[in-house]
Parts: sequence; C-alpha cells; structure tokens
Amino acid sequence: MDGMSEGKFYYCTKHKTVEGEEGCRAADRLGPYDTAEEAAHALEIAAERTKSWDNDPDWNDEPPKDA
Repeated sequence: MDGMSEGKFYYCTKHKTVEGEEGCRAADRLGPYDTAEEAAHALEIAAERTKSWDNDPDWNDEPPKDA
C-alpha cells in the first residue's frame, strides 16, 4: 500500500489487497472507501450491509431471517 495517502481506496477481491484508484478492473473491486483501513474491511462491511438489507422491511416483503 505504499504511496496511497490521498484519493479513494478499493479492496481487490481477486488479489485480496487494498489498492488505490489505479488498480484492478472495477468488476474485481469493492469501493470506493475514504481510507485504506476502511477498504481493508470491505468484505465485513459488505456482509453487514447485505444482512441489513435482507432484513429491511422497506425492501423485503418476507419476514426477517434468523440471525
């Protein structure tokens, strides 16, 4: 992650690394994130958001799933 002190950060799902704006193709990345630390937790953030959306009554007509 050398030289990545400015701009946005991404998590590359192919290489399992944090990268800057000039990185792998968009289909292989999650982001953008404001910090490298946030990008490093991209998979956890995505899992939390998915769980939240799966149980959001405004977007899901099914009853909430068990945790």
